Amino acid sequence: MKTVNHWIGGKTVEGASGNYGPVTDPATGEVTTQVALASAAEVDAAVQVAKEAFLSWGQSSLAARTKVLFAYRALLDANRDAIAELITAEHGKVHSDALGEVARGLEIVELACGITTQLKGELSTSVSNRVDVAAIRQPLGVVAGITPFNFPAMVPMWMFPLAVACGNTFILKPSEKDPSAANKLAELATEAGLPAGVLNVVHGDKVAVDALLSHPDVAAVSFVGSTPIARHIHTTASANGKRVQALGGAKNHMLVLPDADLDAAADAAVSAAYGSAGERCMAISAVVAVGAIGDALVEKIRERAEKIKIGPGNDPASEMGPLITAAHRDKVASYVKGAADQGAEVVLDGTGYTVEGHENGHWIGLSLLDHVKTDSDAYRDEIFGPVLCVLRAETYEEGVALINASPFGNGTAIFTRDGGAARRFQLEIQAGMVGVNVPIPVPVGYHSFGGWKDSLFGDHHIYGNDGVHFYTRGKVVTTRWPDPSEDHAGVDLGFPRNH
Repeated sequence: MKTVNHWIGGKTVEGASGNYGPVTDPATGEVTTQVALASAAEVDAAVQVAKEAFLSWGQSSLAARTKVLFAYRALLDANRDAIAELITAEHGKVHSDALGEVARGLEIVELACGITTQLKGELSTSVSNRVDVAAIRQPLGVVAGITPFNFPAMVPMWMFPLAVACGNTFILKPSEKDPSAANKLAELATEAGLPAGVLNVVHGDKVAVDALLSHPDVAAVSFVGSTPIARHIHTTASANGKRVQALGGAKNHMLVLPDADLDAAADAAVSAAYGSAGERCMAISAVVAVGAIGDALVEKIRERAEKIKIGPGNDPASEMGPLITAAHRDKVASYVKGAADQGAEVVLDGTGYTVEGHENGHWIGLSLLDHVKTDSDAYRDEIFGPVLCVLRAETYEEGVALINASPFGNGTAIFTRDGGAARRFQLEIQAGMVGVNVPIPVPVGYHSFGGWKDSLFGDHHIYGNDGVHFYTRGKVVTTRWPDPSEDHAGVDLGFPRNH
């Protein structure tokens, strides 16, 4: 059986713990690969390699770093299909969706290629007599990223390209459910000229995570995953003196006003709720229909959802693939099965779905729940699957209050033709990312990604300006050079005079 090992110091390093985890093809249910699970000692060895590499990489010129990043961008572009195939084989998403994931990750590599502008700093001259003050940003040292299964290439690329562009060295701990894409990204970085030890991939489970959170030589930790784990990451790493950005879960709402284009809203709801099988933190999982449009909107969503083609990710005809594991499939199904008992109308029931010839795959169909109550499990929990809840509100104000009452605040959207209502919504809604007639408002690479409330723990959003600030720390330098013709002024014990 194929084994996915660690990538440390620019080469493959076999696992030494003796512990391995299974990697499954979600379309068939078969275990195709095993992944080495690192011990705390193996994590420490990787950190020491990264620490040694930082001594030279942290002092390298911006020209040297950007030269590598431009070469890396070209290699990633040439290997899009190969990376996407790895994603499909281990995650299950359809090939076109996997290609889209790679493309969104490339945006951050392109941002990192322009790091020379991001790190320019500031200078104030003559703040006093021949005194200048400069503000500069410097790298932190060894930093770590812990990434989820749902975007095994994109989320790592949201982290390490900016981190290494800023002069840090990086330890990536990807999900053990779909680890191969991370190794491919690291191999290509080495091929592009990234020095050994600057980017390392350590596979593992909670043992490896806890070792990173407590390691004294890890300066910062970036995380994307569920809210309970994000809270644990933030609490534990902060207690160990680390800088932390921990992005958690979501329950993203789409508010549809009576004046909206219902066909456009229905198209958007289906795309945002069921794309990538609903396994994304920016999925729309709750539609709030305002006024009398609810029945018509639900019918339009149902018509579209019934036409979605479900099948293996490597089949060009497939529009949605399987879920990552059988256990997750069963958990998602349990919300649909219990919805009616909690007051919802089950318009579409996707449980029990199978694909001919792939009966052991982790399949589930699309589910649509109407008249969902805010105290039901299907509404309160992040299901992370192809289940869309529809709630009803009589007014705009009621809809906004409903959304703002959610403990999550990742992303949200409004569909309307009314510019005034859209303006009010973007100011009044309590979420970090807002779409106006855009169902999945993921920011472009040069703006930052992050939510509010229980969707983010820490002060910094990911990538964009916040990403650069997260991976660097500021320093202010005050300089005075005496004029060559000036006599020595003598000792002055008073406070420095600026005026």
